Amino acid sequence: MSSQLPEYPGESNPELALQCQSLSHWFGPKRVLHDVHLDIERGQFVSLVGPSGCGKSTLLRAIVGTHLPKAGRILVHATSPTTPPRPVDGPGRDRGIVYQHYSLFPFLSALENVALGLKLDQTSIPERLFQWKRWRTLRGEHLQLAAAMLERVRLKDAMKLYPHEMSGGMRQRVAIAQAMVMKPEIILLDEPFGALDEATREELQKALLELYAENQQAKAAGRLPDYTLIIVTHELNEAIYVGDRLIGLSQYWDWQGEGHANHPGASIVYDQPTPTFEPHSVRDFELFEHQRAAVRKEVFHPKMLQPRIASQAHPRSKP
Repeated sequence: MSSQLPEYPGESNPELALQCQSLSHWFGPKRVLHDVHLDIERGQFVSLVGPSGCGKSTLLRAIVGTHLPKAGRILVHATSPTTPPRPVDGPGRDRGIVYQHYSLFPFLSALENVALGLKLDQTSIPERLFQWKRWRTLRGEHLQLAAAMLERVRLKDAMKLYPHEMSGGMRQRVAIAQAMVMKPEIILLDEPFGALDEATREELQKALLELYAENQQAKAAGRLPDYTLIIVTHELNEAIYVGDRLIGLSQYWDWQGEGHANHPGASIVYDQPTPTFEPHSVRDFELFEHQRAAVRKEVFHPKMLQPRIASQAHPRSKP
């Protein structure tokens, strides 16, 4: 049985970005996720790893709101403590997602692709047809915001290029800019670099580290960080390198020890901080070989059944 659902909080905690509370999901008789509890601090970069078929993408889609959980709830906390947390009941602009297979419109330039989300969010077809003066003003603002975001992902000289004129890494940068321009409170990345070559993958990993460095600068200045990120990846080196917290979701846990007659689904079995890196520091994977070994044993080994982490009341943040 799932643990009792915590009482719904009346006010947001600005230091938190997201909470998953007693989250479970299934497809017919197939149990996918079981009683997942997860608090994510604002500004954390969380890497989510686990064996194939354990429900990583299902959890991500529950958070983005396209596949709501069958049990439990997800709360997005506001930056104002007087604003109640928002329950996730569908997609919203407070959560942006980037998939492995980016979906750019081939007939739009990089600039137009990034500005498209703002256009659809802030205007309707009748407004664009009959309030053309307002639309012209908004269009200029949208293009300015899109240009600034493309510059931030180092595509200043590629704004007028169409998708077929760009490399895979450039197209993925456009997809990241598409998500970021909406200013989501949480950015979700589902195997975003899996189809890219190693050099391009490393370049984009460093782009994420630059966002993390901006978070640290904001904290040092006494401001709330702008970016909270959850990345699903099958590559352990990447998971440890780009995140500051590593979550292991696995179907290999001691479910019989909890008294279940049948496997109830995957749950969290590993949750630890990771080393952090500067964007241009040399990657030394030997620094975290012990953590890779622990994750392989505790998360991926089908015969090393771990007790699951049944409750995550306090986020693990790095000192």
